[in-house]
Parts: sequence; C-alpha cells; structure tokens
Amino acid sequence: MATSSDKDDVRDFVIGLVLALSSSVFIGSSFICKKLGLLRYAKKVSVRAGDGGYGYLKEWMWWTGMSLMTIGEFANFAAYAFAPATLVTPLGALSVIVSAVLSSHVLKERLNILGKVGCFLCILGSTVMVIHSPKEQEVHDLNEMMNKMKEPAFIVYAIIIVIIAVSMMAYFVPRFGNRTVLVYITVCSTLGSFTVMACKGVGTAIKATARGHNEFTNWLTYLLLAVVVICILLQLNYLNKALDMYNTAVVTPIYYVFFTSCVILGSGILFQEFSRMNPFDIVGDLCGFLTIIVGIFLLNAFKDMKISWRNLPLATKTAAEPAEETDISVTNGAASTNYIVDCREIEAHIQRNMSTECVTRTLPSESENVKVHVSDRFHGSSPVHGMA
Repeated sequence: MATSSDKDDVRDFVIGLVLALSSSVFIGSSFICKKLGLLRYAKKVSVRAGDGGYGYLKEWMWWTGMSLMTIGEFANFAAYAFAPATLVTPLGALSVIVSAVLSSHVLKERLNILGKVGCFLCILGSTVMVIHSPKEQEVHDLNEMMNKMKEPAFIVYAIIIVIIAVSMMAYFVPRFGNRTVLVYITVCSTLGSFTVMACKGVGTAIKATARGHNEFTNWLTYLLLAVVVICILLQLNYLNKALDMYNTAVVTPIYYVFFTSCVILGSGILFQEFSRMNPFDIVGDLCGFLTIIVGIFLLNAFKDMKISWRNLPLATKTAAEPAEETDISVTNGAASTNYIVDCREIEAHIQRNMSTECVTRTLPSESENVKVHVSDRFHGSSPVHGMA
C-alpha cells in the first residue's frame, strides 16, 4: 500500500514532468527568435556578436527570444524542484526537436527524412528515460544537500569543472572560437552542470519554505542563488556567440549532448541518484539517453543531404517492369564466364563507376576477336557488338 510520502513523490514527479515539457517548447522557440534577431543585427553593422559586438541588444526580436528563454528557464527551474535532474535534463531533447522543426520553416534550414527520423528517436528516447528515471526526491532540505556537497567525490568533480571552464574562457575561446563550436559549447555545458545543481538547491529551499520550513535564513540558499545567476549570465554570453557564428542546427544538438552529459554526471555524483535505482532502470535510463544521442546525430550529421521519401531506392520492382534474367557469356581468349544478371543493374553499375574525368573508350570490334554473346531462354544466342 502506497504511503503518503510515496503519493507526494508521484505528484511531484508529474508536476516536474509537465514543467519540463513546457520548458522545452519555450526554449526551442527562443533559439529561433534569438537567431532571427542576430541575423537582423548582422545586416546592419559589420561587428557581429561573435566578434564582441553587443548591438543585438537593441533588436526586439532578440528580446522576444530572450523572453521565451526566460519563461522556459523558469519552468525548467521549477521542474528541478519537483523531479530528479536525470529526468528533467534529458527532456531538453524536445527543445532540439522544436528548434529543428521551426528552423526548417522559419530559417529555411533543411530538415530531411533522416532529420525526421532523428526527431522520432529523440521522442522515443525521452519516453524511455521518463519510464526508467527515479521517482523519489534526492534531497528534502538544504541540510541534506550540504552533507552531499561535502563528499570528496563531488569536491573533486567541482574543482575539475571549474578548471575546464576557466581555461576555456581564458585561453581556448580567444584562439579557437572561430574554428570550432566545441569551445563555446564546453563553456556552456560545464557551467550548466553547476547551474542545474544550484537550481535544484534553490528550488528545494523554496519548496521547503512554502511547506513551513524557512530556508532563507540559511546562507547556502544565497550562495546557490549567486551561482545560478553568474553561471546563467556566462552561459548566455557564450551561447549567443556560438549561435551567431555557427548554424543553429549544429549548435543546438551538440549543446544538448554536452550539457546533458555534464548534468547527468554531476547529478549522479552529488545526489547519488543511480544508487537508488535497480540495474534494470539504470540500463533503461542509459539506453534512452543513447537513443536520444543517435537521434540528435541523425538530425545534425546529414542535414545537408537531399534525402526524401521520393528519392529513396525502391525496395521492390513493379509488375510493369519485370526483371529479365540474362545469361551473358563473355569470351576473351581462353577465358569464359557465365553470369545471370539484370541488364538494368549492369547499366546502373557502369553509370556509377564512370566519372567526367574518365577517357572515352571505343568498344571492341569483331576484328579484334572479342565477341560477346547474349543468350536467353526465349531468343537463343546472338552476337552483341557493344553495350551502352
């Protein structure tokens, strides 16, 4: 029989799930609006956001995107207070889907059939993670969180993340920012892991206060709040530069994979979420996450290929075009080989292997003692002088 605590955990889980889903819609839409604002700004001036310009702050479209992202982040923030981070963070894949679909319609960026399959896999993987994610709360007050933050494993993790983020901002971004998007994404992802864990702590403090236990007298609440504000501001700055210099369909998926991986790792170390899950749920959770990564890869890696339902190879031959089995006997000196082939397959093979750089060759004549005989069960055998 379910206890009152179990019912509260299930209720909180559902609330957190709804908030996470709505957050994905707002955040996915915000990428498009912010990109439009950056493009409008780039047409007016020569100094772009990626080169240090901040004139995009005057664009109303950018502020529209910023407003949508703010709403989405608040919903995401609230979701962390009710549901585990290993559930809320992976659902950000839905914002990738929203961004990809809107990019194809608003920004005219291509979304081919593989991209659509990738979107489906993202939804499938998210569903699997929802089913197998932990349903109970990790911490109920800041005292529990403080005890977890004192664990040696988390202290080592925090030191490594700070070193990576600072070195990226101080050394790698100025030198390699215009060559690869990974430097910007690494900064946003490492800082994002701190943002998520601090959001979880602040959300826990607000929820505990609302239930009668005032956590705003605890200094840890204000420290976590400061971490949230600083990390979010830095994330926005470097994310804007990445969006300005690189394609949205590239930035969004890579950012999701890096960010989610850092959050799952950090939450697993701090909140020890996997320690309360059975092996079946752990494997299911990881499989769901890997499915999302495959979906995002399909969504991004083949985005420039013109693949649609119409130009996919036919799996079957129609009745109007029956395959003709032909016995081709090629005699050249002492060698003779018989093949059962489809003439159309030969033509297709020749066309695939010929290029514009090939030198035109003349077909052999009978005087060169090269004879090709085509025989089938209906017409017997007859010489063939050449085959186009």
